[in-house]
Amino acid sequence: MTFRHSLAAGLWVCLWPLSALALTPAQSAAIDRAAVETLAATSVPGASIAVVQNGAVVYARAFGMAVLPATKASADMAFPLGSVSKQFTASLLLLLAQDGKLSLDDKVSRFLPKLGHADQVTIRQILSHTSGYEDFAPEDFQTPAMTQPMAPAAVAARWASKPLDFTPGTDWQYSNTGYAIAALVAQQAGGAAFFDQLKARVLAPLHLASAVDYDAHGLKQGIPAGYQRHALAVPRQAGPDEPGWSFGSGELAMTARDLAAWDISLINRSLLSPASYTAMETPVRLKNGTDTGYGLGVEIRKAGPHLGVLHTGEETGFTAYNEVFPADRAAVAVMTNEDATPASAVIARQIEHIVFGIPTSAPADKAAAQLLSMLGDLATGHIDAARLNDNARFYFSPATLADYRTSLAPLGQVISLRERSHQPRGGMMFHVYDVAFLTRRLVVTTYELPDGRLGQLLIEP
Repeated sequence: MTFRHSLAAGLWVCLWPLSALALTPAQSAAIDRAAVETLAATSVPGASIAVVQNGAVVYARAFGMAVLPATKASADMAFPLGSVSKQFTASLLLLLAQDGKLSLDDKVSRFLPKLGHADQVTIRQILSHTSGYEDFAPEDFQTPAMTQPMAPAAVAARWASKPLDFTPGTDWQYSNTGYAIAALVAQQAGGAAFFDQLKARVLAPLHLASAVDYDAHGLKQGIPAGYQRHALAVPRQAGPDEPGWSFGSGELAMTARDLAAWDISLINRSLLSPASYTAMETPVRLKNGTDTGYGLGVEIRKAGPHLGVLHTGEETGFTAYNEVFPADRAAVAVMTNEDATPASAVIARQIEHIVFGIPTSAPADKAAAQLLSMLGDLATGHIDAARLNDNARFYFSPATLADYRTSLAPLGQVISLRERSHQPRGGMMFHVYDVAFLTRRLVVTTYELPDGRLGQLLIEP
């Protein structure tokens, strides 16, 4: 099954110029260390990683365990991509459009005339999550329906029979239903089974030999196994995904190296036409002109002249994170064998910092950016007194700083920081932030003076 699409909300990155050199031994060692430490901090069993630099794979390694307690993860093992598969589905639709067999602005009813609301929704809208079709898999676990196989056409028909969540083109809402429909459209337009077309038109030309139809066949038994964690208990092996639920939306499994080869094809623009790549990587706008930040099967992240094309993925027992910087000829792919964990994204962001100089976390808001910096200092037992007023400097005594260091350091890096609320009080602005560290979520409150200094910084469980 393909669960919700999720990134660390509230964070963006400012991309610095990326190096065109091969990895140094120090960089490779730092990536190794980031992977090992993240797996240890999160207790995720294993991870597979690939890094592209200057348009070539410069790093491909696996860490931890593929099957607990004794089978080690290997870089030759295929991991499910989850929703990273959506860009492959979108690419096939774009190839069919290049053939003249469909138009992105065709109504879905041209190919699926009996589907609910098909005369209101376009192919572009199902690929960009602006269709209004309700998502059949928002949860991060198997629902009762998903414990049994179901024909993809039946999945699509069942959820398309519900009222639309909004008028098509007026809002953005992630929907796996739309991608099941997209794959069904591809079958009708291309005249062959979806995966057969995907293999012939996308996988084989790019020599992605490890790629398999995960939706239909799963993975080779036991290598690797997917895991789930209930609350803070030990990981337990997850049950298998049943056929039909990942059709089009989470179709594929492959090695990290082959996912990196796919990323290189995006960098080189070697599979699709220039117009198709532009369509894929251009954020779709709503009818009111709002930029959704999402193209066709990919999220778009811009900072200055740089462009990040990314997607996360999740299947039962697995997560994935894939980000490509086309203009910088670089990419990072990370897959893990536990679901509902940020480990793949955390490892990827650390790699982007180690190799490319991209900050792991850089909120756009100045106050949030200052707080993020101060939290990093506090984890080492320090604070910049110039950022505080007299009352706050009094509060942060040597004993207080020691308590912050001993309690924050084990939590690892901050992976997301989002302001919950703010209101004026006492001549200052009171802010409440939700902060997710690598191993725990906390609440941080601050009082901010008009000049930007803080009169308070407290951390609450």
